[in-house]
Amino acid sequence: MSSFDYIIIGAGSAGCVLANRLSAQSSNRVLLLEAGGNDWNPFIHMPAGLSRLVQHVGVNWNYHTQPQAQLNQRRLFWPRGKVLGGSSSINAMCYIRGQAEDYDHWQALGNPGWSYADVLPYFLRAEGNTRGSNSYHNDAGPLGVADLRHHNPLSDCFIEAGRQSGHALNDDFNAARQAGFGLYQVTQRDGRRSSTATAYLDPVRERANLSIAIRARVNKLRIVQDRAVAVEYTQRGQQLHAEGGEILLCGGAINSPQLLLLSGIGPSEHLREHGIDSGHHLPGVGANLQDHLDICVLRSSTQSITYDQINEVAVGLNYWARHSGIGSSNIAEAGAFIASQHSPDMRPDMQLHFVPAQLDDHGRNRLPGHGYTIHSCFLRPASRGHIRLADANPDSDTLIDPAYLSDPHDLVMMREAVRLAREVHSAPAFDDYRGEEIFPGKQARDDAAIDEFIRTKAETIYHPVGTCKMGQDEQAVVDHQLRVRGLQGLRVVDASIMPTLISGNTNAAVIMIAEKIAAEMLA
Repeated sequence: MSSFDYIIIGAGSAGCVLANRLSAQSSNRVLLLEAGGNDWNPFIHMPAGLSRLVQHVGVNWNYHTQPQAQLNQRRLFWPRGKVLGGSSSINAMCYIRGQAEDYDHWQALGNPGWSYADVLPYFLRAEGNTRGSNSYHNDAGPLGVADLRHHNPLSDCFIEAGRQSGHALNDDFNAARQAGFGLYQVTQRDGRRSSTATAYLDPVRERANLSIAIRARVNKLRIVQDRAVAVEYTQRGQQLHAEGGEILLCGGAINSPQLLLLSGIGPSEHLREHGIDSGHHLPGVGANLQDHLDICVLRSSTQSITYDQINEVAVGLNYWARHSGIGSSNIAEAGAFIASQHSPDMRPDMQLHFVPAQLDDHGRNRLPGHGYTIHSCFLRPASRGHIRLADANPDSDTLIDPAYLSDPHDLVMMREAVRLAREVHSAPAFDDYRGEEIFPGKQARDDAAIDEFIRTKAETIYHPVGTCKMGQDEQAVVDHQLRVRGLQGLRVVDASIMPTLISGNTNAAVIMIAEKIAAEMLA
C-alpha cells in the first residue's frame, strides 16, 4: 500500500502508542515510519545494559548542541533513541509523571483538556503496575511499571541520608505527593525493559492493517492547499512516498521541528536563509526549547560495593538465566524531589537521581576505584533555546541551542543543586562508605568556584521539550488537539508540544500524550 489513513513518523515513545491504538480499528490503514532499526540489541532489553547504549551508533542519534556560552563554550552530548521504541529503548526507565500543577499550568496557558484531572486517565490507561490498581495506578495497561528487582545497599543509604537531612520518605512519587526520598519505579516487566516497542508494538506487529518500515528517513512533508497529504522518505537508498489521510509527526523535540522546517513550515526568514520556500509561516517552530540541566556530585567509596568494577560477564549470565540481579537494575535506582529554599510555593523544584557508581560525562569517562554519584537538577528552568536548520539537507543534523543558563536564576538554582547533593552526601548514613569528594572537590567552596564547576561539568539529563509547543499565542505551533495551526491533516504528538517542562522525567508524559490523542481521534 502507498495510501494510508494514518502515517506516523517516528516509532518512539509516542509513535508506537499511536500505531497500536489507531490500528486497533481494523478499518484504519496505518503506516509507521522509523529512521532507526529493530530493537534486537540485547543491551536494550537488559536494564543495566543502558550503560552500553549511551553512544551506540546503531540505536542513538548521538546529537551535540551548539557551543554553550554559559558552559565554557562546550558542545554538550545529547543522546536520543534511533531505534524502535525511540528513547524509551535507551533511557534509565524511571517512571515519573510530574506534578499535578504542571498540567494545570498547561491548561491555564490556554490548552483546554490538559489539566491533571484530564490527563490522569491516560496515564492510567497506559500503566500496567505490578503494585495493583487504585485511584493513582492501573495494573492492566500495556506499559510495564514495576519495583526494581535489585538495588544496591548504597541506594538505601541515600534514602536514609535524605531522612536524616530532614526530608520525608516517599514510596510512590506518582501518587498524591511527589516530595521525598525513595526508590524509583521503573518501566520494566518481569525484569526486562518495557519500552513502547515491546509494550505497544510487539503485540500488534502482525495486524494486516499496520505496516512498519524501519530505516526509513522522512525527508519532507508534502503540503497541498494547506493540507498535509503525503510524506517523502528514503529507505535503503530508494526515494519513496506515501499518501496519508492524516500525518502524525512523532520525531521528538529535535526531529519534529526539523522536519517541519524542511517542509517549509516555520519562521519564513529562517527558511529563506536556506533556500526553502515558506509554504506556511509559523514562527514558533523550533523555538521554546527547554531542558533539565544536571550536575553530578561524586564521592569515592571506601568499600567496593559499587557498580564500578563489576564482572560484566557474570552479571550478564546471571541476568539472562533469571532476569534478576545487577543486570535488572536501572542504575539510577533511587531519587528524591525536594522543595528548595527558593521554591516560591514549596512545591518540589529539585530532582535527585542516585547512582551507586561514579558517573562522569554520561558514563563515557570511566574513573578508577569505587564511588557513588548524586545527579541534581532544577525542575523549572527559565532559559529558552531553539532548534534551527544547518542547511536544507535532510541528512544534516540540526543546530541545537538550548541556551543553558541564559537566564541568571538558573545558575542560582544549579548552585543550590550542588549544595543539596553535598548535604545528602554528608549525612551519617554514608559514614561507613564516604571517601573523598571527587567532584567538585573540597577546594570548591565559594560561589565562584561552584559556578565554575557547573560551567565545566553540567550536562543534560535528557529531557528536551517545547519546540512545537501547544497553545494559542503567536509562538504556538499546535492547538490543544495537537493539530498544526493553520494546516489540516497534520499533528505533532511528542515532547515537543509541551509548553513547559514537567517536574521530572518526561517519558511517561509522552506516552500519556499519545494515549490521549489516540483516544480523541478514535472517539
